[in-house]
Amino acid sequence: MNAQGEQTRSLWMKVEVDPAAPSFSGTQRCDTVIIGSGIAGLSVAYELSALGETVVVIDRGPIAAGMTSRTTAHLAPICDDGLGALINIRGEEMARLFQQSQEAAVARLEKIVGELGIECNFRRLDAFLFPAMGIRPKTALNQRQEEFDAARKIGAAANLVTGVPLRGFEKAPVLRYPNQATFHPLRYLRGLAAAIRERGGLIFANSTVVALEELAEGGVRVSTENGGSIAASHAVVATNSPINNRFRLHTKMSPYRTYAMAFTLPHGDLPDALFWDTGDPYHYVRINPGPGSVDYLIVGGADHKSGEANDGGIRFEAIEAWIRSLVPTLGKEVTRWSGQVLDTIDYCAFIGLTPGSTSVYVVTGDSGQGITHGALAGLLLKDLILGESNPWSEVYEPSRKTASGVLNYIRENASAVANLAGYLLPGDLKSLDDLAPGQGGILRDGMRKIAACRDMAGNVHLHSAGCTHSGCEVAWNSTEQCWDCSCHGSHFGPDGAVLNGPAVLPLQPIDSPVPK
Repeated sequence: MNAQGEQTRSLWMKVEVDPAAPSFSGTQRCDTVIIGSGIAGLSVAYELSALGETVVVIDRGPIAAGMTSRTTAHLAPICDDGLGALINIRGEEMARLFQQSQEAAVARLEKIVGELGIECNFRRLDAFLFPAMGIRPKTALNQRQEEFDAARKIGAAANLVTGVPLRGFEKAPVLRYPNQATFHPLRYLRGLAAAIRERGGLIFANSTVVALEELAEGGVRVSTENGGSIAASHAVVATNSPINNRFRLHTKMSPYRTYAMAFTLPHGDLPDALFWDTGDPYHYVRINPGPGSVDYLIVGGADHKSGEANDGGIRFEAIEAWIRSLVPTLGKEVTRWSGQVLDTIDYCAFIGLTPGSTSVYVVTGDSGQGITHGALAGLLLKDLILGESNPWSEVYEPSRKTASGVLNYIRENASAVANLAGYLLPGDLKSLDDLAPGQGGILRDGMRKIAACRDMAGNVHLHSAGCTHSGCEVAWNSTEQCWDCSCHGSHFGPDGAVLNGPAVLPLQPIDSPVPK
């Protein structure tokens, strides 16, 4: 089962990365302890273990069952927000280094696949940027030219072409990016986990970290909820949204929920390529090989700020209507799912020492490119932990200040302020009797607000509506059957258990009667 709930499963979830991984107990010592077992955590562990470093990887749930399992695995080095936007906010030199680092990340994935012989359908292919539906022809031409010029400035390969094999866009102005890639992410990570174990690395699942301390005498100590303790020289927090830094990083990025679906498609009806449009939010499309004469078409989009909408069904309907209008031979739906991305104010992840720390490193702010950022984290943090220089460290420096990103900073943090202010407003539920199975909402009871939900089995759960990370009010997500926090991206199960950080403590249960 996935890391969120019973409602959705990604196309990859039939593959278990490390089902035999034990839970952690007792004490352990290592060179580097890595919290989080997604693409970032396992990439860092792999790179360090290859050099003889002792590593321990620990995760609150099954291995690689978090946001990495919810990717669509577009291995595209092109900035998710556009090369022109990246240049405007970071300048040409930083944009050039960003592009180089992302290309190096894809090349590293390819090399590891070859070295370990991982069967994960890794392949190089073309990617195409085409106009959003309904955009004016002149605007489409101008957008293509601007992105083409930006690509030339920073050395990204791109070609001006006409048309993509999608109905209505056969003659559209399109930008082609050659030598992109894709793969099956969990099959890749299964191979990575096996290699880490073969080198003596330890991997623990279903082991919640409740504290991370930097010690006065040097090094770190990680504590787990069952009293376990891991001592290490360094720690890497690779938990999608970091659990160790309360505000300094979280105020520079915002959580967005994105939706994806998979459909059958006759083999050969659409070329094996990556496609995305210029919409806001944009759509993204790729092919995944299927059995026999059938492929799977994966399509995603319809993003919104986490916790600020509970209309997943409508968004899935919109995605399906959009892709069926472009691909007439599209078959039946196979599965649907959603995930969360953390967009930073300057479109680049935070990879390096946690601000104010000397021993704790962080990987966060995937900005829609979590797989490439994760692989890059292995290369970058390996160098930083071993005291070596890295040409891309400045691009991803977590303590950086980007003056040109101040407007993004104000806009993204406005919702957090509004959320906290909203705690004074009435709840959206009048009575617990309003709740049908699978529904949830906020109930006002005097001075307190209660997160009330009825799970799919009909059981009612009542908890404080305040996120245990910073007190923001959570919102019910019917699609994933969880509580989402719009401020910093925490997720909680119907029973209040933490599903995704930065929160480390569950929602507080209500310990007094609630009027019906």
